[in-house]
Amino acid sequence: MIWWCKARAVPAVALALAGTFALGLLLGDGELPVPALRGRAGHFLVAHVVTLLPAVVLLHGLGRGDLRTEAVAGRFLRGLDVALALTVAAAGTAAGVLAHAAGEGGLPVVLARDITGYLGLALLLHPLVGHRPAAAALAVVPLLCSATGWCPDGRPEPWAWPLHPAGSAYALAGVALTVLAGSACALLRRRPAAGLRMSAA
Repeated sequence: MIWWCKARAVPAVALALAGTFALGLLLGDGELPVPALRGRAGHFLVAHVVTLLPAVVLLHGLGRGDLRTEAVAGRFLRGLDVALALTVAAAGTAAGVLAHAAGEGGLPVVLARDITGYLGLALLLHPLVGHRPAAAALAVVPLLCSATGWCPDGRPEPWAWPLHPAGSAYALAGVALTVLAGSACALLRRRPAAGLRMSAA
């Protein structure tokens, strides 16, 4: 277990979560001027970008192991990896709820939701394309949402969950489905992608 914690950079993931929340709350409702290619642009917060950090650090840890060796390990390492991501998501959700209850408004809820959604995407993409392409794909998600995720009246599209306000049922459903799909993919995919085999060589 100590080896797994070191290989997965668990302390760095925890620091990334804490730093993301601190930075997100410090930045508050600061917006980025990202043009919309479709519909009328709404509010795109800096927080939509900083919430990528825990998932990117998680992907860094997932890419540090020898996947061919891990595939025949006695411990179910894929289960531990999923448990780590879900634990980070749960810790972020708890922090968001506490900050919201302390009077910080809806921003902590958005931070927690987006962190959880990106962790789910990391679990989904890592077994399919490897940790580096997955991190690059994650970085595209908020920019893609900001450019094409707006309705003509300025409301976010149902699928663009990072853009939705704190109480959005669409965003909650999208994040839940993403986490479920990511967990299933991480647990059930038997063979690593070609890029993962190369990185393990």
